[in-house]
Amino acid sequence: MNSNLSFITNEENQSLKERFRTLIKDASFFDCLVGYFYSSGFYAVYPALENTDKIRILIGIGTNRQTFDMLEQANRQLQSVFDFSHAETKQEIENLVENEMADSEDNRNVEDGVQTFIDWIKKEKLEIRAYPSQKIHAKLYIMTFREGDRDTGRVITGSSNFTQSGLVDNLEFNVELQRPEDYNFALKKFNELWDSAVDVSEKYVQTIQEKTWLTQNITPYQLYLKFLYEYFKDELSQADEVFVKYLPQEFKKLEYQEQAVLNAKKILLEYGGVFVSDVVGLGKTYISAMLAGQLDGRTLVIAPPVLLEKSNPGSWPNVFSDFRVPADFESLGKLDDLLIRGTEKYTNIIIDEAHRFRTETTITYEKLAEICRGKRVILVTATPYNNTPQDILSLLKLFQKAKKSTIPNLPDLESFFGNLEKKLKKLDRKKDYAEYISTVKENAREIRDKILKYLMVRRTRTEIEKYFKKDIEEQGLKFPRVEKPAPLFYELNDKEDEIFNNTIDLIANKFRYARYMPMLYYEGKIDQLEAQSQRNMGRFMKILLVKRLESSFFAFRNSVDRFLYSYEMFLKELNNGSVYVSAKHTNKIFELLENDDDEAIQRLIDEGKAERYDSKDFRDELKTDLEHDLEILKEIKELWQQVQRDPKLIRFKEELSKNHILKNNHLILFTESKETANYLYKNIDQQYPGKVLLFTGDSGESVRDKVIENFDARARHKKDEHRILISTEVLSEGVNLHRANVVINYDIPWNPTRMMQRVGRINRVDTPFDVIHTFNFFPTVQSNDQIKLREAAEGKINAFLTLLGGDAELLTEGEPIGSHELFDRLTSKKTLEGDGETEESELKYLHAIREIRENQPDLFEQVKRLPKKARTAKEGKASPDALITYFRRGKLQKFFMVSAKNAAAELDFMAAAGLLESKPDEKKKNLPAHMYDLLDKNKEAFIIATTEEMAEPQKKKGRDSAANILRILKATLKNTQKFTDDQELCLKKVLTQLEEGGLPKQTAKNTLKALNDLGEELVNPFKVLAVLQTYIPERLLQSHYAEQNPAVFGKREVILSLYLTGK
Repeated sequence: MNSNLSFITNEENQSLKERFRTLIKDASFFDCLVGYFYSSGFYAVYPALENTDKIRILIGIGTNRQTFDMLEQANRQLQSVFDFSHAETKQEIENLVENEMADSEDNRNVEDGVQTFIDWIKKEKLEIRAYPSQKIHAKLYIMTFREGDRDTGRVITGSSNFTQSGLVDNLEFNVELQRPEDYNFALKKFNELWDSAVDVSEKYVQTIQEKTWLTQNITPYQLYLKFLYEYFKDELSQADEVFVKYLPQEFKKLEYQEQAVLNAKKILLEYGGVFVSDVVGLGKTYISAMLAGQLDGRTLVIAPPVLLEKSNPGSWPNVFSDFRVPADFESLGKLDDLLIRGTEKYTNIIIDEAHRFRTETTITYEKLAEICRGKRVILVTATPYNNTPQDILSLLKLFQKAKKSTIPNLPDLESFFGNLEKKLKKLDRKKDYAEYISTVKENAREIRDKILKYLMVRRTRTEIEKYFKKDIEEQGLKFPRVEKPAPLFYELNDKEDEIFNNTIDLIANKFRYARYMPMLYYEGKIDQLEAQSQRNMGRFMKILLVKRLESSFFAFRNSVDRFLYSYEMFLKELNNGSVYVSAKHTNKIFELLENDDDEAIQRLIDEGKAERYDSKDFRDELKTDLEHDLEILKEIKELWQQVQRDPKLIRFKEELSKNHILKNNHLILFTESKETANYLYKNIDQQYPGKVLLFTGDSGESVRDKVIENFDARARHKKDEHRILISTEVLSEGVNLHRANVVINYDIPWNPTRMMQRVGRINRVDTPFDVIHTFNFFPTVQSNDQIKLREAAEGKINAFLTLLGGDAELLTEGEPIGSHELFDRLTSKKTLEGDGETEESELKYLHAIREIRENQPDLFEQVKRLPKKARTAKEGKASPDALITYFRRGKLQKFFMVSAKNAAAELDFMAAAGLLESKPDEKKKNLPAHMYDLLDKNKEAFIIATTEEMAEPQKKKGRDSAANILRILKATLKNTQKFTDDQELCLKKVLTQLEEGGLPKQTAKNTLKALNDLGEELVNPFKVLAVLQTYIPERLLQSHYAEQNPAVFGKREVILSLYLTGK
């Protein structure tokens, strides 16, 4: 082997970079022939070239892999060599430089290196040419020494490109040639190529200075528009119109509904599920029907029975029929029938009133999860998130794995929601009210920003009116004006007020509800779940009494009588030596409470004698507390025997006869109590014979038909027989009643969302009315002063919520509302319009960039072409000396702000948009030298944020059924040699679903119980497998639709940065 040859491999401190440094510092000329020269890496070697007189860089432009492959293919086809023209060569260089800088590091070293490169080009110390043929693919470096040095020069050739990787990081094979004949041959060939090459020095400088992140020409306004373009790129990329195969006669093709269809389809195909959650009255059924028309495969709609009836013009079958979209329809209550028939033929499942499935531990949810597995799931609900963060998790699990989701940066949804719940559980709702409310709002923001922004289509009425105004006006539509809800005060005299207040105190503080929690007195062992279930039962019954007291004196008296009877019967059995307990009520009672059927609740509790216990197995306090409660019930009954009139009914009758709004319009009156509804019907019908219609859960189809004929503006056969409709909650969702323009809430809607849903029945996009009226009844004390009436009413609400303490959340259905805040919410227009959620809307910014595209296409094109990592500076008095950076990773987008005084903190989109927003004439400021230090801090914060949330799913301990099953399976299924392939596959699928959170809680709970029941047989793998196959439906072992598109987490990218200067 020639001793003049030495290999350079970047191993053992023998890097090519170090060898270059040694040789170049003595060279007067440095010639470089490479596939592509990465000037962003120039900072690594330029100090060694300071004393070099001339640097010539010759690059081959056909070595981009994609270009190279394309040209090779063309060569093979045409057997000819493709050469670029001079113009094409320069254009190719521009593309290469743009791409290089887009992918380069953005730091001080790179900028200094590139600026030196440009400076040397301008001084003609450095020249760069491109060889216009794709045939060149060499890596050759020639160093010519000064006269009198060791020899004429050296040549290095091999595998290394002139990059950090080629010079240092990669394992390369390069050889240094020292013989004069090698040097002379290499220099001669280089000069031949150089003479045929195109000078691209000027084009290089121009590209760097105008088309890469090093440009100094970007204004704050251009950067703001670039921010909007990048953030809304997906929306901007969508088609502007939905192609609908058939439009029903008289149907108005509304832009806001088309946008919803486009967004929903994109979300659905990417994540396997979508929330269609526009506020009430904006046409979610129409949007869903149009969406189904855009999808392949068969569609199944699951909805409440009232929304499936042909007599209801707005029902699902009618709307789908109008659009000529084929689908099958099934009632929520008939999921068993569906499973028996099979759901394999369906690709798309639409679930109306999806919020009914927020509770994961019910059998109905379990069946629904089975039906949805592997399908595309469309959840139609105006209120997806109401009580707790867990509400949303239950709905998400219908189309996403709880521990392996495809939502950007959030694979472990269970941990995410668990952490949100933990924050709330640390706080006492009553004592830490301000912090509690703040935490609830922060949780809602996190859910919105980290989950729902990817999965939900939701617009408020105000947003639609503002951002789709032109289209709505052109179509001749207008939303009705929603009047502020008017309070109707019913005045209690001194005696009634005293009895009312005493009763609240007795119900909330004195009554022990022992009849409904007997197992808490049991001397044997009961598990935590059963104890909690008993406590919940007591709380439910307390809330039931409170609601009935506020609903009507009539309903309350009836409830007290039922309680009395129930207590007397229970005590009688106890004295006879027996205590009957049924653990199977809780879910059913939830359902009955929803329907406000307290008669049925009481009946269920009294008759549900599932298990008999001996009286002597209970502590003596049970009897003592039962007798104590019985005395209180008798005391309450006696108190109410002194009340001879019904001030609420009296006030209602007065208003009906005197109030011009109530006298002349169709009215809908809602009450939570069926007994109150019956009582009102009986009384009001006497005043207005034949004009009143009553609808409750007991009403048949003929009554429902009357409701539609008299109160639905789209009814085929309109009638004018009835003007006043009295209904329970059963009509508060999913039915159009917009021949009326007045809603009266006879009971306080403790959860303001209920009020919005009720008013949503008349507040429709196609209502014939200009104005919508709402009236709410409130108890107060007698006074001639309106302010005092209001203050006393607020005091009553305060008394309810304060005395109930922690149980108040059951009254407000989980909504965190302070006593003073509730009255304001119930008399606020925002509550009715569903606009109380956010102050500003992302639609404002989407609308802004769409306007630019529509009206200033040249500016839009210019903004689109701005480089990645673009940056500029502007004056920022509110946040001086701060840097905002916009990052992306795959679908994930985040914003961070850091300043000299404050650490890097994440911003949500609205906060970032507020800071980046700039006017067209806003002046650009100079970027400071320490900008890169701030940028590094933002980058560090982004890396931490996208590492922590991507961490491995947390291992659950304790009562988690899935974790317990996994422990059992791992311990007992070591001996599976006798299993067939199919049995092993079944077991593998079960383990995967358990580990990835793919089973509903009820399924896991039932499976765990069955496994525990095996006792000693747990060691038998065949018995264990039999339990798994029996209790876990095969459908639940399938993948979710979203798993066909696994989450793709791309590289972390800086999109742009804005520096805010001081004054």
